[in-house]
Amino acid sequence: MKQVTIQTPGGLDNLVMTDVPDPAAPAAGEVTVRLHATSLNYHDYRVCAIEGALPHGRIPMADGAGVVTAVGDGVSDLAVGDAVVSCFFPDWQDGDDRPFDFSTTPGDGRDGYAREAVTLPASWFTRAPKGWNHEEAATITTAGLTAWRALVVDAGIKAGDTVAVLGTGGVSIYALQLAKAMGATVIATSSSDEKLDRLTALGADHVINYRTTPEWGAEMQRLIGGRGVDIVVEVGGPATLAQSIIAGRPGAHLALIGVLTGRSGEIPTAHLMARQQRLQGLIVGSRAHQVDFVRALEALQLKPVVDRSFALADLAEAFRYQESGAHFGKICVTM
Repeated sequence: MKQVTIQTPGGLDNLVMTDVPDPAAPAAGEVTVRLHATSLNYHDYRVCAIEGALPHGRIPMADGAGVVTAVGDGVSDLAVGDAVVSCFFPDWQDGDDRPFDFSTTPGDGRDGYAREAVTLPASWFTRAPKGWNHEEAATITTAGLTAWRALVVDAGIKAGDTVAVLGTGGVSIYALQLAKAMGATVIATSSSDEKLDRLTALGADHVINYRTTPEWGAEMQRLIGGRGVDIVVEVGGPATLAQSIIAGRPGAHLALIGVLTGRSGEIPTAHLMARQQRLQGLIVGSRAHQVDFVRALEALQLKPVVDRSFALADLAEAFRYQESGAHFGKICVTM
């Protein structure tokens, strides 16, 4: 089979595809999965693009979708022929014992899914939604589950809420789709008027160009009568968090899920405190969260937005396309 590894010293130019033996037959509790797709996330980009971020020979990519081709003894919840999708934290099955680093994440602390087949514990996968192709399913592991946890698990979204989503990456688009399906009003931002038109077509009730309206937090308040939004899906980090706090109503839930603008910066804590808002950091979710999410996707009949697909041999090119910021929604790679 073919797989991509990152060679020393790292960086996109050192992503190398090689031929390797097929994986071993599954032992007890394991399954073999023929992988058909993965999808790109900012986390994957960082660990692949930064020299020295991954050890020599590490297989990147946290997302993986494919079909079970063999099962080991004792596996009862998956069968040959099942379409499955990987879990971001395979050791976090359920409960509140949350991981706080990426040491167990495929494509970072352990080998990932930039390859054609794997034999791994069955508990590292869930079923994919019925009727989804493999590219669509590959978007669930990181981006989709992050949006689900931010809105449903942590914020407890309900019909009538107002939700702010920032930008047009995978998490933000998923959050827009989920929020609309659950009866929320959505305000979305982008620096591109063309992308704002596409956000409107997806159901955004209000859109703001954050380059021409840098004080977009106040504009969000104005758009909904000065009250402020109930939930902000905050993907930017330090450069956007102040505006997110301004946008939120008293008692708002701010889901901090990204650091696109950096890893540290000033936070207007007095404003956060005065408005009695809740700032919740999160990293993806558990396997149990993913099982619930897949069930919800089937009930809501949602499909993700896939911008463009690349071949496995062109993984570096796919990352460079992500780097350009031209995409709208998810970028996938097929095997």
